[in-house]
Amino acid sequence: MPVLGEHMIHRSLMNADAQRARDNPGDVGGHFRNDADMDVDEVEIVVAHNERATLRVGDVFVKIDADQTRTDVEVEAMAMAPIPTPEILWRRPPVLALAALPGTALGHLGKPSTASSAAWAAAGAAARMLHDAPLPPWPGRSVDELASRLADECEWLVANDVLPADVVTRNRRLAEAALRPWTPVFIHGDLQVDHVFVAGDEVTGVLDWSEASQGDALFDLAILTLGHKEHLGDVVAGYGTDVDRDLIRAWWSWRCLTSVRWLAEHGYGSPDEFPEVAVLRSPLPSPARAATSAE
Repeated sequence: MPVLGEHMIHRSLMNADAQRARDNPGDVGGHFRNDADMDVDEVEIVVAHNERATLRVGDVFVKIDADQTRTDVEVEAMAMAPIPTPEILWRRPPVLALAALPGTALGHLGKPSTASSAAWAAAGAAARMLHDAPLPPWPGRSVDELASRLADECEWLVANDVLPADVVTRNRRLAEAALRPWTPVFIHGDLQVDHVFVAGDEVTGVLDWSEASQGDALFDLAILTLGHKEHLGDVVAGYGTDVDRDLIRAWWSWRCLTSVRWLAEHGYGSPDEFPEVAVLRSPLPSPARAATSAE
């Protein structure tokens, strides 16, 4: 896969800006200026690693992805989704420019959420609306692919002494429960709290659709509540139907086990500091607590 270095980011922005200027003479809104005296304080690096980068300039988010297949999926999924998504301002591969969403993120992994229970319920209702929508035409990952990924990541975690073998084994057993047949729905695929924006008790939009596909509805609900189990009851209430919470917990383990290596290899710090590792290390609830927790 190509490395998305600083030079590629700069060149992509300049090329996209020049093309937009040719297409829209006199239009200087919603894109990067080429002048050398541009105030660097105007540019915020939201995320940057060797696969993709997201920058914010005012009310515009500029996404640069080395794999245009992900961008193709994102653009098509946003067009199909029945819930609010960012407005696409322009696209000049490998750059996609999106308008900022109003409001703030529902929360952040590893930090307490200040959003209301009603806002969490609204996020659950938005997930249900998405899951009730027609399926996207592209498939998601199969159970066999998910199982293979889980096995590879568990082997890496133990071989590199990232986590004790007993912690990996316990969570792997939990995760394997999620790998069963399901009725596919339209899933976001990465419905983490940072990607759901709210204003008051209303969802104003959902970001980052590059992982959207056909998949298990409970996977989305698990990613949404990962690290925020105290809000699982709110999300399920908004979702409007009861769900198997043991399977959601299973997806929590799958997500965390399969995320640690990627985060470590993409510059997110030491695994000991990852919220995902904290989730993996957390003790299992007793049967009595499991029956009442998150209700």
